[in-house]
Amino acid sequence: MLEIISMRVNGKDVELAIDPRESLLDTLRRRLGLTSVKKGCEVGECGACTVLVEGEAIDSCIYLTVWAKGKSILTVEGLKSPTGELSPIQQAFIDEAAVQCGFCIPGIIMSAVEIVGAGRRYERDELRKLLSGHLCRCTGYEKIIDAVEKAVEAKLASQRAG
Repeated sequence: MLEIISMRVNGKDVELAIDPRESLLDTLRRRLGLTSVKKGCEVGECGACTVLVEGEAIDSCIYLTVWAKGKSILTVEGLKSPTGELSPIQQAFIDEAAVQCGFCIPGIIMSAVEIVGAGRRYERDELRKLLSGHLCRCTGYEKIIDAVEKAVEAKLASQRAG
């Protein structure tokens, strides 16, 4: 039996008829074409499917779409500015060469959005712990930590200036 739900995805209202057993990952990728949300482990261990639900990073592979009813969802596609410019977090990943194959990076970027949004400075060990739910086979994570640090510092500097 299908259920009609409404939610806000990347700033746009969406209404869909969904199977109550459908994961948010499948809804975002298959129905809405948001391919930054990657299907990796399907058990919530790799972080490739990470999106923000009401500002909180979640593994969308183990989050049912029905739980998102009436909520705001953000994916990497929703980070770009209206003019198509990259977000400061995405730019920090490029500046720090923190992107290799790109499979895991969208999920890591979404966790970074949550981290930067907290508005506080972190020690590198704290950042490692906060990002520990992400598996990357291409890197030693140091460049990723550098990029998140850079994004946090940029956010704090803009808060002080504005």
